[in-house]
Amino acid sequence: MFNASKYQPYHPIQLPDRTWPDKRIEHAPKWCAVDLRDGNQALLEPMNVAQKKRLFALLVKIGMKEIEVGFPSASQPDFDFVRALIEENMIPDDVTIQVLVQAREHLIARTYEALVGVKKAVVHVYNSTSIVQREQVFQQDKTGIKTMAVQGARWVKDYAARYPATHWEFEYSPESFTGTEHEYAVEVCNAVLNVWQPSATQRCIINLPATVEMTTPNVFADQVEYVIRHLNFREFVDVSIHTHNDRGCAVAAAELAIMAGADRIEGTLLGNGERTGNMDIVTMAMNLYSQGIDPELDLSDADEIIRVVTECTQLPISPRHPWFGELVYTAFSGSHQDAINKCLARRAENDPWQVAYLPIDPLDIGRDYQAVIRVNSQSGKGGAAFILQQEYGLNLPRYMQLALSPVVQAAAEKNGGEVKGENIYACLNEAFASTAHHIEHVRWDDQQGISAGVQIYGQRMLLQGKGNGPIDAFANALSQQLGCQIAVQSFDEHAIEKGNRASAAMYIAAKVNGQDCYGFARSENTLSGALAALLNAVMQKAAAPVAKASGE
Repeated sequence: MFNASKYQPYHPIQLPDRTWPDKRIEHAPKWCAVDLRDGNQALLEPMNVAQKKRLFALLVKIGMKEIEVGFPSASQPDFDFVRALIEENMIPDDVTIQVLVQAREHLIARTYEALVGVKKAVVHVYNSTSIVQREQVFQQDKTGIKTMAVQGARWVKDYAARYPATHWEFEYSPESFTGTEHEYAVEVCNAVLNVWQPSATQRCIINLPATVEMTTPNVFADQVEYVIRHLNFREFVDVSIHTHNDRGCAVAAAELAIMAGADRIEGTLLGNGERTGNMDIVTMAMNLYSQGIDPELDLSDADEIIRVVTECTQLPISPRHPWFGELVYTAFSGSHQDAINKCLARRAENDPWQVAYLPIDPLDIGRDYQAVIRVNSQSGKGGAAFILQQEYGLNLPRYMQLALSPVVQAAAEKNGGEVKGENIYACLNEAFASTAHHIEHVRWDDQQGISAGVQIYGQRMLLQGKGNGPIDAFANALSQQLGCQIAVQSFDEHAIEKGNRASAAMYIAAKVNGQDCYGFARSENTLSGALAALLNAVMQKAAAPVAKASGE
């Protein structure tokens, strides 16, 4: 039964003088990727060695300096992978690998065996400290759990001394920290630090994991700030955060924890992890990037990151994944499209980025503007115009955008889905550039006027007329030929930059017997193209012509 009464509310700690709400994140934290350990343990089918090597190489490529590579005492594949990294010299000098181990001597001994020959490494030891774990899993009191942590810390230190060629760093996690009394969490962490005696040359890490995300991010920030205030050896300790995403707030909790004084973040690329996932490093790093803060990770090739992570983990990525999803920079809404189009058109190259609905420039992560606006039945005039500009180099004037919009709308409703660029271009041509009539040749003279050979519905004729310029003269000639009143309202033309051959696009708005009509043409000859645009517009409203005796 769906019954909320069987759950107890989480009681926040009392920290009325909290300082983190007034803080700002001003630089990137230290990052530690746990894709190869925590992320791998959460997979239905754990990664094989080849997949792990590929993912490790990606983490190195994007600039990750600390990488948790496994739990070598827990399984032979993890042990073998750690050995492969060391024996095949896959670890760059500026990268530190990290391994996880429980606070048990035989497991710690096995862990150090896996690390023989490594230049530097973090040994991450943990035991659970929460109320529910103490009382129901281990059935021990606070003293017993603290004793377990202290003994584990001693073993870690003692075994490290047997391998003096390696630079060791120690990390301790009070697992299920969020379910542990904050005073007791501090007591246990300080007891561990008293064993390790961190210093300027032998720093340590205290990792505070939201093993299960139990409450709102602000409460987690209070817990972190409390621990940091009461932590021994603070100047020689990196306070690390490892948040899970049970409530969907792992990134928010990590960000507030940094504001509360934490130094380091553990997470995974794209958020893979136990249950609902781990803290998503990509999301948090891109959050920093969007605020002008260098995340100190190279995320410029989003598609490569997605490809490697999804192929190694065999997990898909949502098209709405923050920052990296296929559709996150895509607008279908007409009002959104119009705003984006106008902002991009107004933006100078070196201006600060300020584009409606686009918090960052998609080009920064390897995306292009062609995917920014896509057209369906929810779209407006701006979307179709943007796509024509991006894919075909056509800058439709406003009157042509308004005329094309219902044509594209009808096509979208008929097809029931997205309308691609080629379909929009076909709509433009079918509605405003008929092949049933065209200009065959034209001659213009200021004194003599216009002389144009045209073909309309298979009939050839020579049109002649005078006026204020060639377009006006051609309109007069058409009016006489077709027996209607033609008034040109607007005319626009521009060079087309797409493609190798120089050409131009012409757009025209006119009235035929008082009715609006619109025409489009593209041609290498601007004069014949302009007349073709007018002819295309007029023939939307005029009746089929009757050839006159003055034909060619």
